[in-house]
Amino acid sequence: MFQHFFGFVYLSAVSQLVSLRGAQADCPVQFSQQRVVVRYKGSVAVNCSTSVTHKGMGLEASEGAVPLTSNSLITWRVSHLTEWDIHPFCFINYEGQCVVELPVTIYKTPDSVSISFVNHRGPMIEGRQYELQCDVHDVAPVQYLTVKWYKGQTLLDQTNFTEDSRTPVNVTTTLLIRPVRADDGAQYWCEAELDLGAEGPQPPPKETSDPLYITVHYKPKHSSSTEFNIIQKDEVKLTLNCTVKANPAPTYTWHSDHLKEEISSSVLQSSTLSPGNYMCHATNYLGSDSKVFIFESTGGRPTFWTVLIFFQLLVALIIAI
Repeated sequence: MFQHFFGFVYLSAVSQLVSLRGAQADCPVQFSQQRVVVRYKGSVAVNCSTSVTHKGMGLEASEGAVPLTSNSLITWRVSHLTEWDIHPFCFINYEGQCVVELPVTIYKTPDSVSISFVNHRGPMIEGRQYELQCDVHDVAPVQYLTVKWYKGQTLLDQTNFTEDSRTPVNVTTTLLIRPVRADDGAQYWCEAELDLGAEGPQPPPKETSDPLYITVHYKPKHSSSTEFNIIQKDEVKLTLNCTVKANPAPTYTWHSDHLKEEISSSVLQSSTLSPGNYMCHATNYLGSDSKVFIFESTGGRPTFWTVLIFFQLLVALIIAI
């Protein structure tokens, strides 16, 4: 109750003195700094001076007040500033009373900055939308705060705040992402920066979250759906390679009239095969992709019947997909 009463009396005194000052833009009182930026619980020392003869000079503040004196230079000094909403003002009794207020900004860097998923656990699926959340705890003043989103070293987005608050607050921002296969293993992180202007610390203080590594699951996808493999008469070995990137890793199945047993390898060697057409399927739980190999043993161009069979297989593959 005493604190509330003191605050009321202090604010009333400020109001009365400012009203006494009125429109005296030529009040012969000045602070040694136009604006002060102080870290919470930090120290501050700012001089107030006048060049005219006066009948008393003083400084009012909830911390570091200076009683009325005949001096022409006084100092507002606080070794451990803890009053968030502080308004120090210097005044002199001179042709009435004139007052000059010192703008003070007290800041506090966040206790912590963290990044997390919103309503999600485990791997992400390629092409689906997800939401990330950045939590900034106990920061002030929030109107000078910028939260930045990064993927690796690339800036993705940033958020500024318009709320006018002198005391510490918790803030949360979110980011929507739609990962692709190239994002598998990427790291996302967020950064809280307090840019307090020219009077503030340089460079502006920053706090960053730990990185959030993401896993992206995606289905198999070949770069092309067909491949001609023509083996010359003097060749002994040729590789039919169906290997494809997918997460999780795919299983492979081969189909051909020339295969007598089931093969699960992604690669076939021509030395163990008869000329003909081979179709490979790469499959994981997200889907399947197929590739057709046309394997000839002559050194010439593909025959009419080979090309015809190729197009028949291609049409069948398109219908199957």
